[in-house]
Amino acid sequence: MKGKLKLDETDHQILNMLIDNTRTPFTDIAKKLDISAGTVHVRVKKMEESGIIVGSSLTLNYKKFGYTFIAYVGIFLEKTSQTQFVLNRIEEIPNITVAHVTTGKFNLFCKIRAKNTEHAKNIIFLIDDIDGVNRTETMISMEESLNDKTRLMKSIFENM
Repeated sequence: MKGKLKLDETDHQILNMLIDNTRTPFTDIAKKLDISAGTVHVRVKKMEESGIIVGSSLTLNYKKFGYTFIAYVGIFLEKTSQTQFVLNRIEEIPNITVAHVTTGKFNLFCKIRAKNTEHAKNIIFLIDDIDGVNRTETMISMEESLNDKTRLMKSIFENM
């Protein structure tokens, strides 16, 4: 789709409902907004075609699987030219759920999920063993206090 898609209040409400639960049926959204399910479908399709909506995701409660330990690992590389190589190796470690190329103190910054401290230590050792990794620095998450998908979107809508 060419050009920038203009979103109105109905689009904002549709997005908010889908952010809260991506599995919300279009018929339920339509009933809440007093519009047709076809209208919801057309609007979502336009937002997908314009790139505003990119796929959908499912949020898992990793604690239910025994993965209660979260840590963030800053990675120092020997050379920045090794970034892609190290990222490719990181992708092979499934417990690393997020990775960022960063500026500042670290070259890369990752989030890991583990069952306990011993498990986390083994994951960190895997990272340390990657060619090109000089050293790592780990921060343990004591508690995830904020994970809100809607606050930023609501702020964006208010400033449009």
